[in-house]
Amino acid sequence: MQKWLYLLLTILLFSTYLTSCENSQYESTPPGKSRLDIVKNRGKLICGVEGGIPGFSYVDENGNYSGIDVDICRAIAAALFEAPNALEYTNLDSTERFSALNGGKVDMLSRNTTWTISRDTTVGLEFAPTVFYDGQSIMLRADSGIKTIQDFQDKSICVEAGTTTELNLTDNLRQRNIEAETLTFQQADPAYAAYADGRCDGMTSDKSQLLHRRVTFPNPEQHIILNISLSKEPLSPAVVNNDSAWFDVVKWVIYALIEAEELGITQANVDEEKNSDDPTIRRFLGVEGNLGEGLGLTNDFTYRVIKQVGNYGEIYDRNLGENSPYKLPRGQNNLWKNGGLLYSPPFR
Repeated sequence: MQKWLYLLLTILLFSTYLTSCENSQYESTPPGKSRLDIVKNRGKLICGVEGGIPGFSYVDENGNYSGIDVDICRAIAAALFEAPNALEYTNLDSTERFSALNGGKVDMLSRNTTWTISRDTTVGLEFAPTVFYDGQSIMLRADSGIKTIQDFQDKSICVEAGTTTELNLTDNLRQRNIEAETLTFQQADPAYAAYADGRCDGMTSDKSQLLHRRVTFPNPEQHIILNISLSKEPLSPAVVNNDSAWFDVVKWVIYALIEAEELGITQANVDEEKNSDDPTIRRFLGVEGNLGEGLGLTNDFTYRVIKQVGNYGEIYDRNLGENSPYKLPRGQNNLWKNGGLLYSPPFR
């Protein structure tokens, strides 16, 4: 009996040890502390991304990350450490992203996540400014004979599980009394692979994702995207709720990217602009005033960000726009003064 008790105790202790080791990767924010303190003390940012969406967050065969969501992570790291690569990426699928954030596995999400009321309240997220305004549509084969969403009656549509995309599809089919089969997948890659293999008649996602995925197909011209908008999709980074210090840092770094473009400050001219006589520019770049101190950052945090990563327009162009393979027009993702929706509060 003593041998069995000893063996049982050993198993329990070993199990506790394994659980402790497993949980050591998580750094939940202690009461009364901010995530900002944890990140600063660690010396690097842990950023939750998707990792499989070209133009947004994509890791190549050499382990290099790129995309607009990735550059948002790099901008935060640049503001904190003056080193845009002082960060670690964690690939998260749509079903695990929120628990990973709330559990402390990542410091923030920069992962093509739609800002909704339920996620902003009951899920416990705090959404930073929108970095990409999008809408949902359906990609299908050009020779399918499908012209409208009604033509999907008795057909099938692939979709990523646990997303607003899945909910929007269900709502739209229900509103139109369309009987269609939905094939759900935990990650984007298997969903697109199933579509490419002909296992479903259509693939639904945000229009930008569909455009980017289409160019990766062997014959992109054989696939079309319906000219419909099934939803509004404001894609925004997110942090855990009730941590205003950390939220303020993420929020104002994103606003800095937008404000820099409006002020005409770029990677190429930011050093020259530090010598500007314009008080707005001098204050923005931290030459005058102490705006950074209120965030727990250096007063020149915006200079660090623009010097290392560029302004919003530069980020957009290299990942999605004219300097990318996708040539996606700015549209709603332009500055407010150019007919878009991007607008920063004053830096003063």
